[in-house]
Amino acid sequence: MMQFTQIPQFPSQNQLPLYQTTTMMNRIRPWPGFPTSKASLSPSNNHNLGDANCMEQLLIHCAQAIENNDATPTQQILWVLNNIAPPDGDSNQRLTCAFLRALILRAARTPACKFILNSSNNNTICGFNQVIHKFSLLDLANFVHLTPWHRFGFTAANSVILEATEDRTAIHIVDLSVTHCMQIPTLIDSISNRYQGRQPPTVRLTVGALTQEIPPMFDLVSYDDLGIKLINFARSRGIVLEFKAIPTTPLDGFASVLDEVRTRQEQMKYLYINQNQNYEEEESLVINCQMTVHYLNHDADFEDHNLNGLMSMRTMFFKALRSLDPTIVVIVEEDVDFTSRNLVGRLRSALNYFWIPFDTVDTFLPRESKQREWYEADICWKIENIISNDGDQRVERQEPRAQWAQRMMEAEFRRVGFVADAMGEVKTMLEEHATGWGSKKEEEDLVLTWKGHNVVFATALVPS
Repeated sequence: MMQFTQIPQFPSQNQLPLYQTTTMMNRIRPWPGFPTSKASLSPSNNHNLGDANCMEQLLIHCAQAIENNDATPTQQILWVLNNIAPPDGDSNQRLTCAFLRALILRAARTPACKFILNSSNNNTICGFNQVIHKFSLLDLANFVHLTPWHRFGFTAANSVILEATEDRTAIHIVDLSVTHCMQIPTLIDSISNRYQGRQPPTVRLTVGALTQEIPPMFDLVSYDDLGIKLINFARSRGIVLEFKAIPTTPLDGFASVLDEVRTRQEQMKYLYINQNQNYEEEESLVINCQMTVHYLNHDADFEDHNLNGLMSMRTMFFKALRSLDPTIVVIVEEDVDFTSRNLVGRLRSALNYFWIPFDTVDTFLPRESKQREWYEADICWKIENIISNDGDQRVERQEPRAQWAQRMMEAEFRRVGFVADAMGEVKTMLEEHATGWGSKKEEEDLVLTWKGHNVVFATALVPS
């Protein structure tokens, strides 16, 4: 994990050494609750500085100082945070430490503080580099099953997919997921169980192989190898599976995958027409998006020649999905808003959300666990991306759940509810995890909660 030894010196106009910054706090725009003397950092007062609310205020003030391009208070607050938020502390301290790292990297990209990375303490910054673990297939499967974060979406999606494709002789699943098909074995198993005693459908799986490096990541595992393993597993369950992985990127709206599906549909229609069969009644198209659509650009930057206006890549993607006339579309996303253009706004949203994974990990993994290190490293990657990056570099851009619903409605989809069986399966799955996890139904969506707070939502849609 991250090792924070000493914050690099952020020189002020007077080039004061770092140890003098606390005496300056009396003179340079002190904020409520901000320590104003060395006594503030004495052991007897550490319980105040270590308070979660205090650390949150320090992070917010630091973000404001960075936005104002004000190096001196930025330096002061980062120094204080470095002293009260060790990377091996409690969940609040580790969360603060993750934001501290992200703010340092953000400050280093601002004009007044850009010399941070060129300072004499450059080696300290290099020590902040977060190592993202690359998983073997088995390790990734175990990792994904640590919490319901992904399993919730798998379970909800599999249930509604089975319901929508009942009695179809062929199913084409388009899988856009960050977890490299970890959902698919369970789905194949469920299809096999549902069709016991009957001829199961053939399954074609088209996988969007993301060309961007987004955690969790594979280590020396090719999609060809993954496809062979899935085909063999499906065969063992009596299912004929066709597999194809298409390199793709959210930068162009997963265009390569959509083009592949469109070409497939044209070929199949031609085949069925020649055989005097109805294509629409034969092959069911399922679009399964697990934690991926938020990587699409949400700004209205792309021209729509039909409407003579601009639209976002997200809107273009959903309209393209509608043109494929899918049987069902499943969207699973984190229930939070990271689209603010304002750094402080994004930081507040991220703080109010990412305490959850840091809190949950304390319930089931010891501090010396490698899995815990990998788990928190992935969360730190997200925090860094949200806080320290802008433009195309910032890809963590989740929207509010209501906004996703609005986009889908405008693309001529309508939400369908999750049946009692789906809710029951989610509840059974959650019983394998800590007691803080729960689920609820909000409007037509299914929502995963931790201690009553919304975490992830699943929504199922059909053409309207």
